[in-house]
Amino acid sequence: MATFKLRGNTVNTNGPLPEVGHNAPDFILTKTDMKDVTLADFKGHTVILNVFPSVDTPVCSASVRRFNQEVTKLDGVKVLSVSLDLPFAHNRFCEAEGIKNVISTSELRNRDFGNSYGLRIAEGALKGLLARAVIVLGESSKVVYAKLVEDLSNEPDYESIIGVVQDHLTKQASGLNVCTSASTPEHARIGNPDDPCDDGRAGA
Repeated sequence: MATFKLRGNTVNTNGPLPEVGHNAPDFILTKTDMKDVTLADFKGHTVILNVFPSVDTPVCSASVRRFNQEVTKLDGVKVLSVSLDLPFAHNRFCEAEGIKNVISTSELRNRDFGNSYGLRIAEGALKGLLARAVIVLGESSKVVYAKLVEDLSNEPDYESIIGVVQDHLTKQASGLNVCTSASTPEHARIGNPDDPCDDGRAGA
């Protein structure tokens, strides 16, 4: 399991985040038009998964606004907002805020996403919702970056995330296969294109 802070208390999730260099788990998420999307729908794109408890809270909504701005600077990158909010709530927020550059999605029809990605809050008042995290997937759906925000009251580290994405895009354009950053601060080593990074930490 993974842990984060909520009002000074340590809270557990249902499991660890996906490991950098490994294939991302599949998912079924529902967009605001009530159509489902899966991981396969984003093959060939770098994807930022902005995961949070609810778009009806200030920090979560702020993250959607920020990624809506940042993705316009990242050619070919898709951003998915992911929460347990109904598609109608996502749609209401996006229309009110003029959000057009991110894809808002809901765990409407099943809970596979939160369960498989280790982001289901396992206890406390928010039990059942998704913890705040950002996961970056490469064009082949391998995990490039995975970070659980340490305190639920904080926004993600946008600068670090955008830096990781830009670095990944540059290396992809150069034909390199590089594991980037795990849920720990250290960077993973460059790996064999057919093998995942070993442990998400720096190596020779």
